[in-house]
Amino acid sequence: MSTKIFCDIADIKTIKKFTKKRIVKGFTTNPSLIRKAGAKDYLNYCSKILQVCKNKPVSLEVFADNYSEMKKQALIINSLGKNIYVKIPVCNSKGNFSGKIINFLSNNKVKLNITAVYTADQTKRILKVINKTSDVIISIFVGRASDAGKDPMPELLESIKLAKKFKKVKILWASVREPYNYFQAKKSGCHIITVPPNIIEKIENYGKSYNQLTLETVKTFINDSRKSKFKI
Repeated sequence: MSTKIFCDIADIKTIKKFTKKRIVKGFTTNPSLIRKAGAKDYLNYCSKILQVCKNKPVSLEVFADNYSEMKKQALIINSLGKNIYVKIPVCNSKGNFSGKIINFLSNNKVKLNITAVYTADQTKRILKVINKTSDVIISIFVGRASDAGKDPMPELLESIKLAKKFKKVKILWASVREPYNYFQAKKSGCHIITVPPNIIEKIENYGKSYNQLTLETVKTFINDSRKSKFKI
């Protein structure tokens, strides 16, 4: 199975550059990335992203913390374009499962990206409340789980297994840490992996031999020592 690469970024200049790359099949954002990009008006900034990226899927996240506000924000965000996946966190900040809003939006044909998922049990709960005819991405935060000393692979593989019964559900490998994660995602059967721009550029350079890598590394050390005019 082919694993699609999405670019995880909110900076508009970068999106404009990367939307032209054939390797990039979509984009994911979140409120933290949009804040980092310098946005002052969230909705206006989302609209600017969509002006740049019109033909590839873009995930835009709500930041409300209760059902009524999530519903309001989700419907407004969804109205911005046909290529939008509305990102909903698997639970709110109090730990309450977002099943009610996921069910409502899924039944109303809103394409969803359920985010901040870490376990197969969370995936199972999501699958129980969605409409099987609606498009849903489930984002498993593999990298962040690893950062916490967890082995994320059993949870990821079980989530992929659970999703096989749902034709319109895609499992996404989130929080990438290195280019090799792309190979791991392909091997595991992930439908999508979302990757920062700098790692996408490294993936594009796949295929170098060990000899090439050795020479490039040695040359880098020598060039840097010369630039600094080091002496012993």
